Amino acid sequence: MYRTHNCGELRISHKGEQVTLAGWVQRTREMGGMTFVDLRDRYGITQLAFNTEDNDTLNKAARQLGREFVIQVTGTVIERSSKNKNIPTGEIELKVEDLTILNAAKTPPFTIENETDGGDELRMQYRYLDIRRKVIQEKLRLRNKVALETRKYLDGEGFMDVETPYLIKSTPEGARDFVVPSRMNAGEFYALPQSPQTFKQLLMVSGIDRYYQIVKCFRDEDLRADRQPEFTQIDCEMSFVEQEDILNTFEGLVKHLFKTCRNISFEQDFPRMSYAEAMERYGSDKPDIRFGMELKNLNVVAKNKGFKIFDEAELVLGIVAEDCAVYTRKQLDKLTDWVKRPQIGAKGLVYVKYNEDGTLKSSVDKFYSTEDLEEFAKVSGAKAGDLLLILSGETDKVRKQMNELRLHMGDELGLRNPNEFKPLWVLDFPLLEWDEETERYHAMHHPFTSPKKEDLDLIKNNPGAVRANAYDLAMNGVELGGGSIRIHDKSLQSQMFDLLGFSKEEAEEQFGFLMNAFEYGAPPHGGIAFGLDRLVATMGGSDSIRDYIAFPKNNSGRDVMINAPASLDNAQLSELSLSVINLEKKQ
Repeated sequence: MYRTHNCGELRISHKGEQVTLAGWVQRTREMGGMTFVDLRDRYGITQLAFNTEDNDTLNKAARQLGREFVIQVTGTVIERSSKNKNIPTGEIELKVEDLTILNAAKTPPFTIENETDGGDELRMQYRYLDIRRKVIQEKLRLRNKVALETRKYLDGEGFMDVETPYLIKSTPEGARDFVVPSRMNAGEFYALPQSPQTFKQLLMVSGIDRYYQIVKCFRDEDLRADRQPEFTQIDCEMSFVEQEDILNTFEGLVKHLFKTCRNISFEQDFPRMSYAEAMERYGSDKPDIRFGMELKNLNVVAKNKGFKIFDEAELVLGIVAEDCAVYTRKQLDKLTDWVKRPQIGAKGLVYVKYNEDGTLKSSVDKFYSTEDLEEFAKVSGAKAGDLLLILSGETDKVRKQMNELRLHMGDELGLRNPNEFKPLWVLDFPLLEWDEETERYHAMHHPFTSPKKEDLDLIKNNPGAVRANAYDLAMNGVELGGGSIRIHDKSLQSQMFDLLGFSKEEAEEQFGFLMNAFEYGAPPHGGIAFGLDRLVATMGGSDSIRDYIAFPKNNSGRDVMINAPASLDNAQLSELSLSVINLEKKQ
């Protein structure tokens, strides 16, 4: 055996035992005639002790060990004279009697410690070294635990794990597909699934009744810190259910995961809010409700006072930053520059200070009297010592801008505690959204989402007002998952395709297999999908999903460790009946 115990296992109760350990050298320390080595594996760290008086040759060998050498040692467990209360093995050390170097190691390009000196790109290039760090292993351990407990819970609820294909047909809705050329069918392509949506609906037609899958999904879209070109979903579908059944079942899943994986209990039912209310109060369909600072409509007090920017705006919004009237001009200028960044897109920022001494100061004193600004305070709820921040513009744009400012202020004021978790169901999304560029409606979720029964009469005359039988679960400003009750009636599905601008031929070409299936007795059904990466990152108190994925891509969609994607040689291209455009000429 290479080892009798792991490096996190030994305790004072093992004192006097002879054991064998194997692992990586974390660090060495020389103290007179003694050499101490911290030996690390996935389970923890054990201190090794070498003494010149006992074995000078062995001690000299220990002093030649470099960081990340892979070694095997045999020795006797003894009590440490200087105990380390910060690690579970801190009461003991191993008095080494035999040392074997299993593999020498080059000096790593960054320190393999929780607080490393390696930048993101360097750590991704050497991800196999980065994963040796305890902080990354803990994140992957949490992911493993969440996946395991998900399977336990869903199995207990009667769900069946069913695999669906990765090589499917490209569809025009949603993000761009990743496509795969077919060698056996020259000139034709598979697509990698953006989700198993149509397959899980077909499984409901098949009578599976309760399906789940922890599955890879692929979307060729621009990336951010919380997006990857390939990601993992907890994908679920149920037959003979209504919205309430879905919400109760999967609220139960989330409660189970937090209890078993983080020992956090949610005693109350998750609050619920309509999409319209969420947008009005927070400017977001995934609001962070850990703190207040809600959006306040200031139209009634801000417009028609001669200030052109407010007068011409569809909507004037404010948020109150409590106890922030002490902000300096420099701080306010910095906030103004922040909202004017291209990512936010605001043209400027107006502020009103309600000073502790009762005086008022604003950036629009020229247009608004003291009495006017006091009206601002009444409408917004600002009090002495507070700072009112105001944006204006088109309704949808200014809501999104104010949401970003609100989150920014929440971070700046320390209001977004990563160890506090506030879930929220968001309901009653619009079924459709109008796209100015294509001048047609697009599905807010996907084409198979059922409209609310009470809104069916609006489909022909006022489709933009139709609400979807859809729901999202948000937590701490992140969308953890979403789903809907599906259309299971062929005529209603055809009507939906018409609304979305599909011709009969296009609908048949893209989704004929699903429509045909509906003719053979499709049950009422609905489902939900959770982003496993985002769920685990949120549970771990992180904004980024990368560290919770073993081998992530960078912001350009590249795996810098294996250098993918990469070009193909001409022989491979020829076999696939492909040719590559000269990119330099194209540019």
